[in-house]
Amino acid sequence: MSTVELTKDNFDEIVSGNDFVLIDFWAEWCGPCKQFGPVFERSSDKNDDLVYAKVDTEAQPELAAAFQIQSIPTVMIVRENIAVFSQPGALPEEALEDVIGQARNLDMDEVRASVEEAQKQEAQKQEGQAAGE
Repeated sequence: MSTVELTKDNFDEIVSGNDFVLIDFWAEWCGPCKQFGPVFERSSDKNDDLVYAKVDTEAQPELAAAFQIQSIPTVMIVRENIAVFSQPGALPEEALEDVIGQARNLDMDEVRASVEEAQKQEAQKQEGQAAGE
C-alpha cells in the first residue's frame, strides 16, 4: 500500500477520517530517515488495513512544530484521533511491527478515559494556579 503525504491542508481530514494512522516525520537530508523509509513502506504492504502517512518536516514545519517533533525520523501512531505512540529514531522492522501490534490491542475506551482524567487534572491544576495569582 502506498503512503499518503500529509500536509497542513489534508492532515485533519486524513487523521480524523481514519481509525488507525501511522505517521513518519522525516526530511530529505536525514540519513536515518532514508534508511527507515523502506522499512515503513514494507510495513505498509503487510498492514494494508492501516493508513501510512509521511510528513516532510522541511515542507510542513507547522505540523512538525504542532507535534513538538525535535528529532527525525519520528514515528507516531494515532488511533481514533489520539496519539497512542510517538518515538524518535529509526525503528527496526520487527520493532515497528511489535509497536503496531501493541497499538492494535489497546482498549481505546480505557485510553479515552485516561486522556479525559489527565485533561481534568490539568484543568484543576491550571485553576489552582489562577486562584493563587
